[in-house]
Amino acid sequence: MMYSNSMILWTGALLILSVSLWSCTTAQGDGAADCCLTTSDRRIPQRVVTSFTIQTSDGACRIPATIFFTKKGFKLCAPFPSESNWVSKLIDQILAAPVSKARKPKGKKPRQQ
Repeated sequence: MMYSNSMILWTGALLILSVSLWSCTTAQGDGAADCCLTTSDRRIPQRVVTSFTIQTSDGACRIPATIFFTKKGFKLCAPFPSESNWVSKLIDQILAAPVSKARKPKGKKPRQQ
């Protein structure tokens, strides 16, 4: 069987179009938001928290919340600061804490001549 040049051209164009549409769809699907769906009023000790972020309900997320990040890499969902006094205090403590400086490498000190 022989295929005409126009048939090969249309097949190639259709293949290129479908691949480009598939890649656009895949790229847009990667933008899923990582939201807190519920919050817990259980107090979180300051010693385990490294930072925080505020989640608002006006974006992709449904509820306002405070997301605390722990030293072990966990994300803990707490109430919005205006809804809970302990959350406000914990945020103030994190912001007031001094920024830790980079450690100096351990080892022998270079000799001074």
